[in-house]
Parts: sequence; structure tokens; C-alpha cells
Amino acid sequence: YQYLRRYKRRENLDNFTFVPGRIEGTEKECLECLMEFCGRSNPSWTELSNFTQFLNFQLRKCEKSVFCSLVVGDQFRGF
Repeated sequence: YQYLRRYKRRENLDNFTFVPGRIEGTEKECLECLMEFCGRSNPSWTELSNFTQFLNFQLRKCEKSVFCSLVVGDQFRGF
């Protein structure tokens, strides 16, 4: 949700790193945001769960990628 919220606001994600336990927005805002990006018009809880698990997996891989690191990241802006 932290990434999607910033993406929706067109904020720079290159310098952002997920912080577990950080609370942003309300539960309603989070659910609305997830439903907006899920890609389904009326997703079930299972579909939302699968979407968030897949997104979390991809974002963790991205954060660990050398191409997205602060050291090399300047050469690959927006990657």
C-alpha cells in the first residue's frame, strides 16, 4: 500500500523503501487503493490477497536488486 499510495500521487519511488509497521492512511483508503490497482472490477478477498502477496514479492525483489540500489540506481532512474 505504501508504494501504491505514492505511485498514485506521482511521487518519486526511487528513494522510497518500505518500512514494516509504518501506518499510513486509513483502512478504508488502503482497501480502496488496493481495489483500484488490483485490475478486477469487483475483486474477492482471495483475489485481493493474491494481488497483495504477488505485489509484495515483486517489490521485495526490486528493493534487493542491484539495479535499484542507491549505489547503482542513479544510472537506472525509474527502473
